[in-house]
Amino acid sequence: MIHDDPIRLPLAIDRARSIPLQRQIREAIRDSIVAGRLGSGARLPSWHVLADELNVARGTVKAAYDWLAGEGLIVGRGAQGTYVSADFARQPEASPVEPIEPIAEMPDPYRWGAPPMPFQLGVPALDQFPRVLWARIAGRAARNLSLGTMAYPDPAGWPPLRAAIAAYVASARGVTSDPSQIFVTAGYTGALDMIARAVGQGAQCWIEDPGYFRAREALEIAKIKTVPVPVDDEGIDVAAGIAAAPKAALALVTPSHQSPLGMAMSLPRRTALLNWAAESGAWIVEDDYYGEFRAKGRPIPALTGLDGRGRTLYVGSFSKVMIPALRLGYVIVPRALVPVFKRIASLLIPAPAPAMQMALAEFIDKGHFARHIRRMMRLYAERRRALADALNAVFGDKVRIGLQANGIHLIAYFETELPDTELAARAAWLGGVALAYWTVNRAQPPALILSFANIPADKARTEVERLAAALRL
Repeated sequence: MIHDDPIRLPLAIDRARSIPLQRQIREAIRDSIVAGRLGSGARLPSWHVLADELNVARGTVKAAYDWLAGEGLIVGRGAQGTYVSADFARQPEASPVEPIEPIAEMPDPYRWGAPPMPFQLGVPALDQFPRVLWARIAGRAARNLSLGTMAYPDPAGWPPLRAAIAAYVASARGVTSDPSQIFVTAGYTGALDMIARAVGQGAQCWIEDPGYFRAREALEIAKIKTVPVPVDDEGIDVAAGIAAAPKAALALVTPSHQSPLGMAMSLPRRTALLNWAAESGAWIVEDDYYGEFRAKGRPIPALTGLDGRGRTLYVGSFSKVMIPALRLGYVIVPRALVPVFKRIASLLIPAPAPAMQMALAEFIDKGHFARHIRRMMRLYAERRRALADALNAVFGDKVRIGLQANGIHLIAYFETELPDTELAARAAWLGGVALAYWTVNRAQPPALILSFANIPADKARTEVERLAAALRL
C-alpha cells in the first residue's frame, strides 16, 4: 500500500558523537524500516524538508537517502516523493537458537591472552622459548612472501612445511608418510574439526575415560556421539570398547602418554586396537600427546608406525612443544582419506597463514626445533623433580605423586575427604585442574593435575607453599 502523506520521522541526531550526521540519519531510518516501524510503501519526507527539520545541510540528508536507495530500502518516484520500498518485507522474528550446553560445570583451564598461571596445563616453558631466534626467522619469512603465497596458498598447507613435518615424524616418532598425506591445521582443535567433518554427524567415537574433557566436548559440539571407554595400566580397554560400541567409527586415543594418567599403551592393546579398526572399518585418531617429552629412556614410537593397514590418523601440535600462540598443528591421514580431507581443507578449513608456516619450516629444517626439544627434555626433567620434591616436603603423607614417564605435568593425589573439584576451586588462581573433570564413568581418587613447565626449579617450593595455603588441608 502506498501512503500519499509523508510521515514524520522521529529522528534525533547528536552532534557530539563522532559518527557523521549522514550515517546517523541513514542508520536511524534503516533501523525503523527493518524493525517494521516504517512499513512497506510509507512515504518519507523529502530530503530538503527533513534537512530543515533536523537543521542539517540538505546534501547530508540527500546522501543518506541515496545510500538507502542503493541498499534497496527506499525508492524515489520523482515528484511523487520517496517511499519505503514495496519489495522490502519485514523479516520474521528469528527462532530462538538452542544453546550448546557444556558437558559439565567445568572451569576453562586456560587464561586467554594472559601469562600462564603457575600450574596451568597445556603451556610449555615460555621463559625458555628462543624468542629472538624465532622473531628473526618469522620476520624473514614475512619479508619473503611471494606472489603465490600472497594469493591463495595450498589449503592443505605450505608444501615445504609438510615435507619438514614428514621428515620429522619419521625420525622422531617412527611415522612414515608422504607429504601429500599431511594437512596443516590451526592446532589440535583444527585437526579435530577436520576429522569430525570427515566422519559426519551422528558417528560414534570411543574416548578414553579418563580423557581430555575439551576434546570430548568439541566432538559433542560437532554432533559426534562419544562413548567413554575405561583405561587401566595398559591404556584403553579395547574389549570394553567393543562391548560398548562395536560399530564406532572412531577411537580417539593417546597411546604414547595417556591423557591425563600418563601410562603408555601396551603392545597387546595396540595390536588389539589396530585389529578392531581393520576388521570393523573404523578409524583410530592418535593424539600424540607429549610424545616427544620422555623423562627416562627413548620416546615410545607412535601407534601409527605399527599400522600396516591404513586405519590411523596421526595428530600433532606445535602448541605444547613450542608456543601455543603459533596455533599450528597437523594431521597425517591414510591415503584413502586424502581426497576427502583435501576437499574439507579447500572448502571449509584451509591451513593458517603461510608466513608462520614458512617460518616453522625453516625452524625445523635448520635443526632449531630438534635442539629445542632436547633442551626442553633436560629442563622438564629438572622441573619435574623439583615440583615432586616440593610437594612431598610441604604436604608430607597427605599427598601421593603420580610421576608419569613423559609429559609436562604430574598428578598429586591428596588424602582428603574433600572432592578434588573443591580443591581446584580453592586454588583456581594457581591453575591446577581437578582429575574429576577428566572422568565420565570411572571415579578417581581426589587429585589435582599440576603442570611444572613454567615453574623454575628454584621457585617450586614457593609455589607449592602457595598451593598449600590455598587448599587448607
